[in-house]
Amino acid sequence: MHARDSDEADFERWRWATTISAFTLPAIVASLTFVLVNYAASSGPSFVGLTLLTMLVAVLPLGVLVVRGLKKLAQEIEIDQEANRRHWLQFSTVSYFIGTAVVLLLRIPLLVVVVMFGYGTVTLAVLIINLRWKISGHSMGIAVSTAVLAFVYGPWGLLFGLLLPPVMWSRVYLKRHTVAQVLAGALVGFVLMGLILVLLLR
Repeated sequence: MHARDSDEADFERWRWATTISAFTLPAIVASLTFVLVNYAASSGPSFVGLTLLTMLVAVLPLGVLVVRGLKKLAQEIEIDQEANRRHWLQFSTVSYFIGTAVVLLLRIPLLVVVVMFGYGTVTLAVLIINLRWKISGHSMGIAVSTAVLAFVYGPWGLLFGLLLPPVMWSRVYLKRHTVAQVLAGALVGFVLMGLILVLLLR
């Protein structure tokens, strides 16, 4: 009886961990962040057009992975193989930097340009670090968004950081990363994006 209860508890934890990981994929978190940033930077039809453009840039790398038929575990698209992870990071970096050039040419609000550039820079940093050590893209994504939203909305934006503990737990529980790797992902994301925002916008 105790063994059965333990199995059910393990399954429940696994289900929560996979669900949390699924809904906090970096592309999904970045898309939500751009919607909130665009809302602060523009209004009306320009907000709609800007949001469609920035979401396309953020989600496109994820879409490419789906098209390529990567394995799906529960509800989560995992990037376990080192080559696949590296390809996703490379594609994301290029996508963000191309997106930066596009929004710059279109004379879109500087805030959006800098955030797009920041995402590209942080993703490039993670790509370089991952050549030696696999830090967490999930915790990096939450930390980057927290830095952006805190810059745009003040203390209220810091509330987004409340997602970090459950995201870190899910990645460690699923054995995708160690505690050190999820902490490193969050630190790199928050500090680097924060520096970019402060240096380029203030």
